[in-house]
Amino acid sequence: MSESTINLADYKIHDTDTGSADYQVALLTQRIVHLTAHLTQHKKDTSSRRGLLKLVAQRRKLLDYVKANSEERYQKLLAGLSLRK
Repeated sequence: MSESTINLADYKIHDTDTGSADYQVALLTQRIVHLTAHLTQHKKDTSSRRGLLKLVAQRRKLLDYVKANSEERYQKLLAGLSLRK
């Protein structure tokens, strides 16, 4: 998955939405994809690797929150962002 395939507008609940869990998960996924690509070229960049692990943990927490509140939204996020769980 490349950065350009994630359309953040699809995950907004309304036009000015920047804080919903769905949008945040999509935004974090975009950043994770970017950092993963960076780390394939720069294998010894431990600072970025630590940041990547923090982003993955943050996304996991948000996904757990969405799953607890709405299984339907959770499944839509997993399918739309090609995440596995």
